[in-house]
Amino acid sequence: MRTWRSSVIMLLGLIGAMVSPITGSFAEEPGAMVDGAGFTLYGTESIKGSDAAKVDRDPVCDRSKRPRIAKVEPDEAKPGDKVVISGENFGTKDCFHTVTFSAASKAPVDFKFMNDSTIEATVPDAKAGMSFIIIVAGGGSAQSKPVLIKSK
Repeated sequence: MRTWRSSVIMLLGLIGAMVSPITGSFAEEPGAMVDGAGFTLYGTESIKGSDAAKVDRDPVCDRSKRPRIAKVEPDEAKPGDKVVISGENFGTKDCFHTVTFSAASKAPVDFKFMNDSTIEATVPDAKAGMSFIIIVAGGGSAQSKPVLIKSK
């Protein structure tokens, strides 16, 4: 029993010896590399405080209402054509994030937020074939039924 206690005390002493150099380090300048602590963000702008006016200007998005796409018109389009995405719970202009096409998921899509239930989007350069349209709003994302993208 006595050897078990002394082993535990010795182990705690070793852990304390290893931890003390790390906790004793501090950054001299913002964004400095400190031995034992790695890269630290001490003194950077984001940690110093927040701007109350900026917080007041940020939009309040309703995250409880999931968006839903009811239809896309026309359901056949070529790259460069405009399509109208209709549905519900798209949110506000400030809370609406993006539109993507699955056939060109990395291509940026030009879109115009019309209202809570309508978005107008331009079909990006994509491979001809079936594609889904995905929207991302404050309450989540929604996917359309397949849309046919024709070749140019």
